[in-house]
Amino acid sequence: MTFGINVFDFGAKGDGVTDDTQAIQSAINYAAKRGGGRILFPYTPKGYRLASPGIEEYNGRKVRSQLVIPPENNPNIFLEGEMPCRLLNAYMVRPLDCQSIFKPTRFTPLRSDNTFIFSDWDAPEIHDPTERPWSIISAPEGDSCKGHFSMAKFSMANLEFRVPMRHDKMYPTQSGANLQNIGRTWVSDCQFCINSQVGDAVEKKELLENPCHTVGLMMSGDQNDHNVLRSVAVQGFKYGFVLGEHVVADYLYVHNCEEGIVFHDSSHLTHIQHVVAQHNRCILTTTRDKLFGHEKGPCLVTIGSISYESGADEYPVVSRLKYGVYDPDKRLHGSLTYRYQTWGSMRDFPVVTGDKFEVKMY
Repeated sequence: MTFGINVFDFGAKGDGVTDDTQAIQSAINYAAKRGGGRILFPYTPKGYRLASPGIEEYNGRKVRSQLVIPPENNPNIFLEGEMPCRLLNAYMVRPLDCQSIFKPTRFTPLRSDNTFIFSDWDAPEIHDPTERPWSIISAPEGDSCKGHFSMAKFSMANLEFRVPMRHDKMYPTQSGANLQNIGRTWVSDCQFCINSQVGDAVEKKELLENPCHTVGLMMSGDQNDHNVLRSVAVQGFKYGFVLGEHVVADYLYVHNCEEGIVFHDSSHLTHIQHVVAQHNRCILTTTRDKLFGHEKGPCLVTIGSISYESGADEYPVVSRLKYGVYDPDKRLHGSLTYRYQTWGSMRDFPVVTGDKFEVKMY
């Protein structure tokens, strides 16, 4: 007896050609109608294609996504791929004269050994940081607490979400998952990334600074119950993770982001056990604007360890380290320990913050 809801039973093909948007949405709607459930995505080497345009609103509430998590019946929905993600694709552009064991970087296809959902819809550009981003999946805005929650619980595991990066632009206009309007979130063994290598040495193209305020994974807004992250990676977005309070994370990968881990408010303590940060302009930071509608507040954060590579001598240029910590409003309270790894000449970990946040080298 099969345990869970299989997207194949709702017409999904996973052949990389068929538009599976409606089939996946039908499975989600079915789970929501019955009060929740686990929605299974069998592994396919071509992935699940989302070609339908995102919708602006759901029942009159802002949502801006291709897939919608409907709040009716207050469901407890869990999306799950067949096996845990193998994390990370290329995070630098290797030059033509590369003499190491690595070949020069090309726009070759990404690995196909994850259960992945990919979008090839060209999302509208959003240049206002206070506006809601377009994403692959989200729940609509609600009325509960400061986070405007519309539903209580959502989980996902073993899935990779890929947004398109047009090679004429060299930045994505779409975000991965927006979970800001869900009170309790749990994400495990997932990856949120662009659908391309970050550059091509032959075509002399590389990931560029993004005028669009995209985010790989945005967790719950302020006054949430709890957020749990386990072995989760982001790559190629303007913001990697956007986080609030009550976050417990054990292993985060952050690559090729302009701002890797961004806190808006964490008046209740957040703890991250370990971070691998490779080639980010800024690794840990706090919001300067009312980013995506989040209010700025105190950020009580402890990070057990950060292992980082600066990318100082590498491409893309946008991924070269400028700040290990950037907190000009001095809202961070807590501590972190960092350790430099062996790529690039820059071994500094520049810090801008107040005296309530302790930064030390391991």
